Amino acid sequence: MPQHNIPTRRSVNQTLLAVLSLPTLTACGFKLRGGQSYAFSSIAITPDPGGAVAQELRRSFGGAVQVLPPGAPLAQAQVVLNVAQEQRDKVVVGSNASGQVREFQLRLSVQFGLTTPAGKELQPGDRLALQRDFSYNESYALAKEAEEALLFRDMQTDIVQQILRRLATVRLAP
Repeated sequence: MPQHNIPTRRSVNQTLLAVLSLPTLTACGFKLRGGQSYAFSSIAITPDPGGAVAQELRRSFGGAVQVLPPGAPLAQAQVVLNVAQEQRDKVVVGSNASGQVREFQLRLSVQFGLTTPAGKELQPGDRLALQRDFSYNESYALAKEAEEALLFRDMQTDIVQQILRRLATVRLAP
């Protein structure tokens, strides 16, 4: 006996729910985040070479903004991003009765500011800070070391994305 592809009541309900939820999502202003657009076309990032955040920022602009190469005069850029301080910390937040570490907190903070090449402040100095907790076990020291590196890299990428979003809000005076 041949099988027919008859929609089940469940699949019909799921399809109906999806179709009915579309106007609700668009009515609330939901929109996928697109690419960033910037009011400037060239940027210098200092210090050179800077820490890991400054280096990732140089790679993150893509084709949207020309990032001046190391050693180029700042006057060639429309804006200058100064990544003044990048600090990574690892703090013990938990230990057992025998004093063995059981939990760490990783902290990453970055201070930055945006100016014109002449020194006029476009965005006041700001500080971003992130922290992540992770458990620790001496038996898995190598794995936990790799986990720590991944957490720092994830925090770094998160901070870079936050900086890029803030730079997208900057408007240059005519």
